[in-house]
Amino acid sequence: MEKFRWGLIGPGRIAENFAQALTVIDDAELYAVVSRNKQRAISFADKYSAKTTYQQYSELVVDDKIDAVYIATPHRFHYEQIKLCLEAGKAVLCEKPLTVNAAQSQELMNLAKAQGVFLMEAVWTRFLPIYGRVKTWLDSGIIGEVKSLDSNFGFCVPRDLDDRMYNHDLAGGVLLDMGIYNVTISQWVYGENPQSIQASALLTETDVDEHTAVNMSYSNGRHSQFTCSFLVKHRNDFCIYGTKGHIKIHDMFWCTSDATLVTETEKLTISEPFRATGFEYEIEEAMSCIRAGLLESSIISHADTLATMTVMDTIRSQIGQKYSFE
Repeated sequence: MEKFRWGLIGPGRIAENFAQALTVIDDAELYAVVSRNKQRAISFADKYSAKTTYQQYSELVVDDKIDAVYIATPHRFHYEQIKLCLEAGKAVLCEKPLTVNAAQSQELMNLAKAQGVFLMEAVWTRFLPIYGRVKTWLDSGIIGEVKSLDSNFGFCVPRDLDDRMYNHDLAGGVLLDMGIYNVTISQWVYGENPQSIQASALLTETDVDEHTAVNMSYSNGRHSQFTCSFLVKHRNDFCIYGTKGHIKIHDMFWCTSDATLVTETEKLTISEPFRATGFEYEIEEAMSCIRAGLLESSIISHADTLATMTVMDTIRSQIGQKYSFE
């Protein structure tokens, strides 16, 4: 089979995981890298044997040798870069969050459908092998009816107000950077949107949230509570509590290979190691969908992404955070 050729926008830290994952996918390759920093593009391309580099995004998206584009820039720039790709007819796999709000995401989804082009948010966690095992446990009913979720994502981040995470103009803040994982996995477990949301946060003088706590209420008296923080290191696990037991997705739940099942009669810990960085599974899903002529993935559908963005819009509204460019 002819190799699937990827173009990459944003050769930074996250892109390293993507490029390394490509090395274990036999029918895929990194073909082109674009960065406005010429040397950065060349260095990244040399490291991962990409065929060509560009300094202008507009040059990459018209390269007819490229089958799809992976976007790994800060989320402040996703909207304009995705739009450029879609208008050029290029399929897109873009890092989460897809955009900074639901309105932008909806516009891009409409554009993708109008253009007949694939678009997917790269929520790699949802494709990890251990989550397949957790889903099997949930579907079997072994922990009974799920009633409560509890999760946290927190690290002590240096308080540099010029850093991307604290920069208002770059859509900084802990919710969009970390809390999106708590939201999307809650949505995945319950398979529906919350009926109500209560959120509180600490905002910095740069008007970004550095510590946010949220309680989401779902149908039938079910809840999901989570905290995300730049201020303290948390347990960083995700616990799913049912009427007959619970499941713990281990420390660094967004990228773990381990989970523990606890019932009234057993305790079982399972490990599902990655083949590479863990990004390989979402890449293969995107490639499979594109080759099949699909416009979206059934695992991370447009509706899934839009629901997550809508929840985060509600949280940001409650904590009084709005970006000037929205």
